[in-house]
Amino acid sequence: MRYILTSIIALYVGLLGASAQSLPVIPLPAEIKPGVGSFTLTSATKIVVKTESAGVRKACDLFLALVNPSTGLDIGYAPSSAFPIVVELDSLITNPEGYQLKVTPRDVTIRAQTPAGIFYAFQTLRQMLPPMIESRTMVAHDSWKIPAAEINDAPRFPYRGLMLDVVRHFFPVNDIKRYIDLMAMHKFNYLHLHLTDDQGWRIEIPGYPELQSISAWRKETLIGHLNDEPHRYDGARYGGYYTQAELKELVRYAADRHVAIVPEIEMPGHATALLAAHPELACSGSYFEVARDWGIFPNLLCPKEDTFLFLEHILFEVMNIFPDKYIHIGGDECPKEQWQKSEFCHNMKIQNDLQTDEQLQTWFMRRIARYVQSYGRQVIGWDELLDGGNIPGAVIMSWRGEQGGVAAARKGNRVIMTPHRYCYFDYYQWRNRNEEPLAAGSYLPLSMVYMYDPIPKELTGDQKQFIMGAQGNLWTEYIADERQVEYMAYPRACALSEVTWSPADRKSYNLFLNRLREHSKRLEMLNVNFARHLLAK
Repeated sequence: MRYILTSIIALYVGLLGASAQSLPVIPLPAEIKPGVGSFTLTSATKIVVKTESAGVRKACDLFLALVNPSTGLDIGYAPSSAFPIVVELDSLITNPEGYQLKVTPRDVTIRAQTPAGIFYAFQTLRQMLPPMIESRTMVAHDSWKIPAAEINDAPRFPYRGLMLDVVRHFFPVNDIKRYIDLMAMHKFNYLHLHLTDDQGWRIEIPGYPELQSISAWRKETLIGHLNDEPHRYDGARYGGYYTQAELKELVRYAADRHVAIVPEIEMPGHATALLAAHPELACSGSYFEVARDWGIFPNLLCPKEDTFLFLEHILFEVMNIFPDKYIHIGGDECPKEQWQKSEFCHNMKIQNDLQTDEQLQTWFMRRIARYVQSYGRQVIGWDELLDGGNIPGAVIMSWRGEQGGVAAARKGNRVIMTPHRYCYFDYYQWRNRNEEPLAAGSYLPLSMVYMYDPIPKELTGDQKQFIMGAQGNLWTEYIADERQVEYMAYPRACALSEVTWSPADRKSYNLFLNRLREHSKRLEMLNVNFARHLLAK
């Protein structure tokens, strides 16, 4: 009898688990207890706000802006309701981004410590509704049901990021807003904007008009792949930049969706576009042209006082636009030939007791970091930042693999994992490249993204705490418009959202694919140009 009872309980638990995993929510919540029945949105449904705050109201407003156009129900606020969606802040919920969501046939209750948790609860509720809820016009639909469930959820990592390179190709503000909208639905909370590089300068800086008139434009762009010979060009002037007003408005838009923007100003390498306007900041040479090719260029900023004063002015303006604590200062792919030939750099190494050019670079970046930190901000840099020594307080983005992140964590630096093998969304998604648009060259399928664990096995228990999360990077050498951005990012961004949000022990690639197939209907309603063949294979 005991054996039969145990078997029945095991079967029941198994059925509950399958039901929970089949709920088409991405990323998968930490804990789901399926209920009985469903809650139906009707004209009698009202949002009952128990804890008033601007952030709570904004999260509720965004949910209403989603559901009212498609349902035509004109749901609003009320002090009470027969069928309410109750929203309240609860200090007992420990994770600032966590939430509790309870759906019964009579009501929906959302509790969270902060407005961010309220917002994420609504994103989960959104995905529990039929995909037609995403329509911007009224849809004829029998009923708008939400399956009964009790969800306790919180993210695995505090940093869940995507990067967008707006230099190699320039994207209008509205395109970036759409990118943010999709990020927010999948509970990403950091957008890393790559704003400067060899091929362009994309941010308005008062006092330096040449950055807009010269550095923001290249005379033409490479056609085809960098490896194609001979190189061909389109002959068309290309570029653009964002005004400070545009960027401040973009920051506000993202903040309403609990996405912080991390601006990146590259230094000391990837500086060709900057030097085209200000060649006096180079160690040698008097003429530079904004790059029209891709790849790594030898042009570095010279570590002299004028350079630091210039960069401090730039970073002061950047910090006035972007209020979040993180400022990305680059630091990757810096060939040192120009420094090696420079008598000034040779003397700088002697004066500062530096033995190598890598140490000179770290010295350069350490000075920049101290300036940013003096304003209460924190710097992020690529893993080359530590090749010549440590920079106290710097957050390291480990891109060349995991070892840069491992070394940084062992030194006590916090780390964002973004190894190219698992996190570069500009790579091909399918082995048969004839089925894919032109891409950077390597291969990163959906399964590899999903199976990635940002915590390297080499780290000890104490060292693991320095891993802040992970980020997917989208470099745009071969991505010229928003449709191609979406194709390269999705559904791989869906997989990464689960890597960074969901508990590692709850992940299952096959069950993720099942949910993703249902989730793809939502992406279709949103007119997202995602890579569909990945779900068919």
